[in-house]
Amino acid sequence: MNIGVLGAGSWGTTLAILLSNNAHAVTLWSHKDEYVQMMLQQRENTSFLPGIPIPSSIEITGKIQQAVREKEMIVLAVPAQYLRSVLATIRDEDVRTSMFINVAKGIETTTLQTMSEVIAEVFPQHNSTLIATLSGPSHAEEVSENYPTLVVVASSNIEMSKIVQHTFMTERFRVYTSTDLRGVELGGSLKNVIAIAAGIVDGAGFGDNTKAALISRGLAEMTRLGVAMGATEKTFYGLSGIGDLVVTCNSKHSRNRHVGEQMGKGRKLEFVLREMEMVAEGVGTTRSAFLLAQKYSIEMPIASETHAILFEGKDAHIATNDLMTRLAKGE
Repeated sequence: MNIGVLGAGSWGTTLAILLSNNAHAVTLWSHKDEYVQMMLQQRENTSFLPGIPIPSSIEITGKIQQAVREKEMIVLAVPAQYLRSVLATIRDEDVRTSMFINVAKGIETTTLQTMSEVIAEVFPQHNSTLIATLSGPSHAEEVSENYPTLVVVASSNIEMSKIVQHTFMTERFRVYTSTDLRGVELGGSLKNVIAIAAGIVDGAGFGDNTKAALISRGLAEMTRLGVAMGATEKTFYGLSGIGDLVVTCNSKHSRNRHVGEQMGKGRKLEFVLREMEMVAEGVGTTRSAFLLAQKYSIEMPIASETHAILFEGKDAHIATNDLMTRLAKGE
């Protein structure tokens, strides 16, 4: 299959290598010329995926039209808050029969739309059954090292999901299928909000009891909002829900947990983000989750307190106390 991968961060580069190793013709696009030159010269993404060689069979380009033209499948590894602007640059390209596979995990802050909704809005003539999302507990650092990993691909069309499953699956990268596109998108996105909260727990010096409670109640919040938005409840107990939630709340690779940890230590968000080259999707999604909870009248106390810590300067210990002293209720 002829495949274009948009976004040469750690995840985009990892998936490009995986797909190339599966004997697909892959073109990898980066928006920065210096990254393109670095990868062409060194055949390695030293900025985001050091130590992992990029096969010579992968075409690397800074021209996005080259990455999408005549491609059967286009993998979107662009951070959620930038996806719309990137897609706008290829609006005039003929991609009507191309399959779009989103692998970003976020909700657009300006519209509160999921990535499949953004794609459909930018390309109104595109067949919506050709849009899918790949999600699950899958840190690029571990996938690139060939650690056993399980993910799920979701599309409104099960046949589309099966095509993506066959395209991506390897002996070490197992892909399940789903038709709950909304649930898989929301699970992968909302867990980043809870992961920031988990980092705050770590940074503030709380213990395992606190973290376990946070993950459990965070899952409840994710599920409540997801169901209100039309997702299937059981999806949140699968790979894109609890699976991704557990790994992102605990992993040393998690950018979102790192942001939270720094905030829990009392640092300011702007300084934490300034030091990071990669994007922590949960920061923007925390805004989105806060607004969606209001829109759908869903109680999300953890997301609300995380929002207050990130954007309102609330102290992590005060936020924790406010959570702990809420009115008693049944689980």
